[in-house]
Amino acid sequence: MSRTVDDQPGWRDRVARRVGPVGDVRSLGPRIRRITVDGRPLVVKTGPAVGDEAGGLATLGAVAGAPPVPEVLVAEPDLLVTGWVESGPPTPSHQEALGRRLAALHTARSPGWGGGSSWIGGCRVDPSPAPDATAFYAGRLTGLAARCDLEAEVAGLVDRLGDLLPPTRPAPVHGDLWWGNVLWGADGRPWLIDPSTHGGLPEEDLAMLGLFGPIPDRTLHAYRQVLAPDDGWAERVELLTLIPLLVHTVLFGGGYRSRAEAVLRRFS
Repeated sequence: MSRTVDDQPGWRDRVARRVGPVGDVRSLGPRIRRITVDGRPLVVKTGPAVGDEAGGLATLGAVAGAPPVPEVLVAEPDLLVTGWVESGPPTPSHQEALGRRLAALHTARSPGWGGGSSWIGGCRVDPSPAPDATAFYAGRLTGLAARCDLEAEVAGLVDRLGDLLPPTRPAPVHGDLWWGNVLWGADGRPWLIDPSTHGGLPEEDLAMLGLFGPIPDRTLHAYRQVLAPDDGWAERVELLTLIPLLVHTVLFGGGYRSRAEAVLRRFS
């Protein structure tokens, strides 16, 4: 197995060459550190997924009015250095701004269905583009199901996707939008980190947000003022929770599998 930058001391030298001498280092988790360079706090991430993450940050950062993302200072296949976002507890204005800005992201146009990142968190996914929503979500669900022995159950749902999904254009979505990837900035803005961007349905981001903690009413109200949901959106939000549930089943098993099976029974 080839060594990554994370299991050798060379990451410091690489950061120093690109940004400046590394000062304090504090671990934030596997393969992620908070460092200082000339007194400026930065984030260093290493590993095979960070190249896709850098591309996702660029995608999100290019959408006018969308939530801001950290500045990318170094983007290499196994090394990512970004700015640090000072954050704290959410305020009502944070929550309202998240709704407005997330809706602005979802009103933008994506070049196609799928594409983008090969990872959702630590789970590999197929980033191949697809001709329409049905083909994209069928491929993603089938690929994940095959890795947790749920192929038969998902096959019944895939047969119905053409009736369950709307005939609409793809939007850029964050793709891994749980609450840990939302930072309530000290500047009053909600920031997004750790994306798995691709062309998809807006309900995909709403599904993951709601799965890992309730979405505040003021966030949903602000969202709807900018982007009125299509008919059947609430049902699609529930349906699309299946993607993060299958991802977590692949990674962790346990109760995520039973929750995925419950969604499958609801829609199959």
